[in-house]
Amino acid sequence: MQPATDLARRLAAQAEAVCRHYLSNGHREGRYWLVGDARNTPGRSMFVRLKGGDSGKGAAGKWTDAATGEHGDLLDVIRESCGLVDFKDVADEARTFLSMPPPEPEPRFQERQRPAPSGSPEAARRLVGMSQPITGTIVQAYLRKRGITDLRGTGSLRFHPRCYYRPDEHSPTETWPAMIAAVTALDGKITGAHRTWVDPRSRDKAPIDTPRRAMGDLLGNAVRFGIGGEVMAAGEGIETVLSLRQVLPDMPMLAALSAAHLAAILFPSTLRRLYIVRDNDPAGDGARDSLIERANAVGIEAIVISPTLGDFNEDLRTLGIEHLRQQSRMQIAPQDVARFMALAA
Repeated sequence: MQPATDLARRLAAQAEAVCRHYLSNGHREGRYWLVGDARNTPGRSMFVRLKGGDSGKGAAGKWTDAATGEHGDLLDVIRESCGLVDFKDVADEARTFLSMPPPEPEPRFQERQRPAPSGSPEAARRLVGMSQPITGTIVQAYLRKRGITDLRGTGSLRFHPRCYYRPDEHSPTETWPAMIAAVTALDGKITGAHRTWVDPRSRDKAPIDTPRRAMGDLLGNAVRFGIGGEVMAAGEGIETVLSLRQVLPDMPMLAALSAAHLAAILFPSTLRRLYIVRDNDPAGDGARDSLIERANAVGIEAIVISPTLGDFNEDLRTLGIEHLRQQSRMQIAPQDVARFMALAA
């Protein structure tokens, strides 16, 4: 039996005790434990089955949150209520509750994986690793709402259904669905991650103070779409770059995540022409000027592509894809129109 399955079964056999310990703000009603959510918020929308079979939908320990549609088992309750990320930490907590001895170390892995420092490149790699493809998820719906429907070459984007968010060190941890973007170096190694928390009801950014946050080693690195070659485009925001890719789907592009980081991107050795996807603001102007100077100094042709409004996603959403296509056609080299631009539908 797999460790997770065995632990979940043992916890389910003591479902009420688990609920009293980890969901102490709830209470029992008949065959269920009622509480606000898996993070032990007071309320009644989440219900945990206390009695039932060993497996299947009606098994003991299974829970559903009627407010969000989330569901899971008692291992999920431990993870959410304790604010844990790695399965090893969740499993250790479950074994402690069950008074089980620690597992024997596997012969090839004698040392337990240590928690990664918060905000570190290793923490970013783990977050990307525990996320899933965006197809059919709220992330795809979020991007579609912003006019971004062609998702070819977006393997760097992932989905996490319950990504932790903490406004500050004095506030409780929340969880929201999130778009996770892998930040990579020129060699493809993940150095960081960018999180965009999403509201599942509105399919827009979550109603929190900072719905976008980056972590890890960002300077010189970027979120990449396509494999860089002789021609590449670089911009600040993920949605800005993806908007331009709606009309230039085959052009490799990257999102540096801020104006300062855009000015500092590292150039592939193969790069000969760089399109600078600027935002229409003073920070965008500064990044443009710095990047032009750096590119020209190493023999790379730099061409600026400017939006009509504030950025290319605003153009796409407000003025439409045909306007974006025509504006892009006028600003890129003729040979790149033929090579990269998608024909009108």
